[in-house]
Amino acid sequence: MRSPTVTTKLQRLAEQAKRDPERVFTNLAHLIDEDSLREAYRRTCKSSAPGIDGVTAKLYAEHLDDNLHDLHERLRNGRYQAVPVVRVWIEKEDGGSRPIGKPGFEDQIVQRAVAMLLEAIYEQDFSDSSYGFRPGRSPHDALREVRPPCMTRGIGWIVDADVSGSFDHIDRARLREVLRLRVNDGGIMRLIGKWLRAGVMEDGVLYHPETGVVQGGVISPVLANIVLHHVLDEWFEQVVQPRLKGRSVLTRFADDFVIGCEWEADSRRIMAVLPKRFARFGLSIHPEKTVMIEFRKPSARGGSGDGNGTFDFLGLTHYWTRSRRGYWVINRRTARKRLRRTKKSLWRWCRTNRHLPLKDQHRMLCQKLRGHFQYYGIRGNYRMLAEVHLHAEEAWRYWLSRRSNKSAISWEKFQKLRKVFVLPTPKIVHKL
Repeated sequence: MRSPTVTTKLQRLAEQAKRDPERVFTNLAHLIDEDSLREAYRRTCKSSAPGIDGVTAKLYAEHLDDNLHDLHERLRNGRYQAVPVVRVWIEKEDGGSRPIGKPGFEDQIVQRAVAMLLEAIYEQDFSDSSYGFRPGRSPHDALREVRPPCMTRGIGWIVDADVSGSFDHIDRARLREVLRLRVNDGGIMRLIGKWLRAGVMEDGVLYHPETGVVQGGVISPVLANIVLHHVLDEWFEQVVQPRLKGRSVLTRFADDFVIGCEWEADSRRIMAVLPKRFARFGLSIHPEKTVMIEFRKPSARGGSGDGNGTFDFLGLTHYWTRSRRGYWVINRRTARKRLRRTKKSLWRWCRTNRHLPLKDQHRMLCQKLRGHFQYYGIRGNYRMLAEVHLHAEEAWRYWLSRRSNKSAISWEKFQKLRKVFVLPTPKIVHKL
């Protein structure tokens, strides 16, 4: 149950931040009491894998009151110490790998408590163009904002930017500078410093990176959003837009963003200054993946655009097409890279789990397909959803038929099983 005392404190903090945008908060650490730690525990994911300390949510909950009291005492007396983060790697759609960190469970609680305070303040500052890792905002909200400017406000040029490893390359000194513009509390800064210096454990070896915030940490998305708000959102609204000749719009979800411009010259100016702006904060714009695209209605083309008329944002390819009534409209389909990754993942899962009981396989495949349809089920994308559904059936049948000779399933038997173990059908969920 949510603590009304904690909610009231956070609301009061948010009101102060909204009322005085120039205020620098210097007295926040005392707000992290046992009540706020309990609320932070409530909001902490209980199903995540344990960190280096081996403590799970179930184990911590066995003596929750004592554990939270002890944690608060260590925070109050300065005896709290962060443990190294365990790093694992997950595959990306481009063939590379992405590092993910697993903090200790107690570190997750304290990070959540600090994140609650920072969010209460910075939610009053963050731009409406920012959607990633923010309460009440989703990728589909960001996708909803991309389409109208191109359809009705004359936006015809898109700067599709790619930030290279933003979490890993944030300059920590610049991070502290940006934080102190709004939050200059010694206790909070020391806690953040402990998490940044805790180190990373990988394959039994302890590393101490000098840059970046650890991916997977509860506090990391909040810190990255604060930096990117200063580096991009605030700069774009206050410095860039007043200097452009035509209309422009920015839509950002975490480190994935697109900038739309009315005129080609404006988009070229942005392409020129973006790398310089990000370099000041230790970040880099990928020179090959960041492109400028002509994205006007096909009948209005004739310029010298470099693009091919489409761009990818949040896993969906945006393109112009004719509606059933013959009008030019912007449609979205699953990006080819995401589609290949999904198919590959389904194929690998069916191969690895082909010996599980059929009921278990069916349940997990249903969860995977529902999750895919929930995200990619956007109007105009039905054909891509159907393609994933068909691939899931083919992969399942293929690997079931290659179990041991005694339990192998023929095509005829699989047709009968399909009537019992029915996979979810594609469904349009979002009419964006």
